[in-house]
Amino acid sequence: MVVPQREESRDVPELDAAAVERWRTGGGLLIDLFAQARDTHGPVAAVRLGDRPTVVVSGAEAVRQVLAVRPDVYVKRSHRARVLVGDGVLSATGEAWQRQRRMLQAQFTGRGMRRYEQRIAAAARTTAARWDAYARTGELFDLGEEMRRFALDTVWRSLTGHALDDATDRELAAVPQVVAALPSLPADGASAQRAVAAELARIDAVAHRAVAAARDGGPGPEGPGLLRVLVEAADTHPEYTDRLIRDELVTLLLAGHETTATTLTWLHLLLDRHPGERARALAAGPEGSPERQRAIAALVHETLRLYPSAWILPRWAAADDVLDGYAVAAGTDIVVCPYLTHRDPELWDDPEEFAPSRFTVPGRRPAHPGGYFPFGVGPRACLGAQFALRETVALLELLLPAHAPRFRSVPERAAYGITVRPDGPTPAVLAG
Repeated sequence: MVVPQREESRDVPELDAAAVERWRTGGGLLIDLFAQARDTHGPVAAVRLGDRPTVVVSGAEAVRQVLAVRPDVYVKRSHRARVLVGDGVLSATGEAWQRQRRMLQAQFTGRGMRRYEQRIAAAARTTAARWDAYARTGELFDLGEEMRRFALDTVWRSLTGHALDDATDRELAAVPQVVAALPSLPADGASAQRAVAAELARIDAVAHRAVAAARDGGPGPEGPGLLRVLVEAADTHPEYTDRLIRDELVTLLLAGHETTATTLTWLHLLLDRHPGERARALAAGPEGSPERQRAIAALVHETLRLYPSAWILPRWAAADDVLDGYAVAAGTDIVVCPYLTHRDPELWDDPEEFAPSRFTVPGRRPAHPGGYFPFGVGPRACLGAQFALRETVALLELLLPAHAPRFRSVPERAAYGITVRPDGPTPAVLAG
């Protein structure tokens, strides 16, 4: 690999210490600091939160260089959710990640995806039937919780061949509890494990039962699930121990429902503020038509633009490099920020506006691959992107024509954790 010479570049501009101190004492969110760095110094800027600066990357070309062009230079060292997902593909690195990625890749493309179509449709019908009951009774329900239940049901069917039952749903509520606790957990891994030991024990018990059933029992009512693929992999890949299978199961549960549920919750909140967009999507074509599907997919994409599945993508420079004309020394922490890229006025007209037509009208979205990447870009892009888009559209095809939720209250702000989620409950009733 040829690395540009350092003398061809200049130092990354850094937000001054006074601005960082004002942010720190003012109780601002991390995204506020990153946005200030971008607004002050441009799409490659640095902030200093400790002894060394962190480089914040939001420009499209720099994003592409970090994530797609030089992934061997800008590497992933760990994941904030490691206490939960262990050595699953989300947190794995190096050769282990490459092996695990290859194992799962075929399950989420082409023929692999077709295997899950009926399971996605069944989960969507189950949710739609529950919403029909809410509409008849006028029952108050939490929309975010409903979206979580749907997304978890979908991934559980795909993993095990069984619909999600109430007992398993209650036990797996420990997953979002651990996720919510992650920002406040101790940095030390053992201490972090102890802090959420009870929740991890509940998750491990569910995983143990599911792995045992996949190994010893027949296929579920909907056929064998992805978990069976992992169990059978142990016959020829000794690294697939029970612990690694557990880690992959929990990784897929987390990645397969947390982000989808959050996207669907934001989408309904946005449609509550912009009811005309719901009407326009439904008017795009008759039920089941490609035109309506494209219009609903545009609602999803615009939601993901404003609230990408992962709002930051941390990397670490394994070697010296020049990024967008700036010198980046080996050992530098890098944060790619889709949230800022997707709201960059240099890339998007009226970036704070909810305008799904960006994804149906030619020329309304940036052509650069680094301008829109809610699932990442490059070799570590999300494996389940196609799965997530298919399940969201499948559910919305059933819900949007029949129901328009009326919120009793809405969260006033977003919470920036692993995902960008509404910071509070979303109580609603249904109207046709």
